Amino acid sequence: MYELTVRTCFAAAHAIVMAGVREPVHGHNWEVVVGVEGERLDADGLLCDFHAVEAALASVVAPFRNRSLNDVAPFDAVNPTAELVAAHVVEEMARRLHAVLAPTGARVAFASVTEAPGCIATCRLPLPPGGGGLGHPR
Repeated sequence: MYELTVRTCFAAAHAIVMAGVREPVHGHNWEVVVGVEGERLDADGLLCDFHAVEAALASVVAPFRNRSLNDVAPFDAVNPTAELVAAHVVEEMARRLHAVLAPTGARVAFASVTEAPGCIATCRLPLPPGGGGLGHPR
């Protein structure tokens, strides 16, 4: 099994609701890590091109840069917790990289979001039926 990871950072604010109470708006320097995994490499010895994963990740997080997550879809209607940010990232990455990963049968496996040092939320996509092939968003 092979795995590659790509990471990026962005600055954004948010205010989450916990137990019905909205906390004050505050900012973070978010770090996002996305993992791609697969069992075979292509003829060039690659699971996939790092640049394709980097470009997809950059486009997923671009709307959040220097913004309040509460003002940007989907978090204008969804509580912008680190867990839900990770879920959004992994689902969008799986959707955007589907065709790129198809030749090797690789899949987007997870996204981890660090909201503050030592505070990491990870969302893993389930294996498709049969345990192989591409990951698909829920």
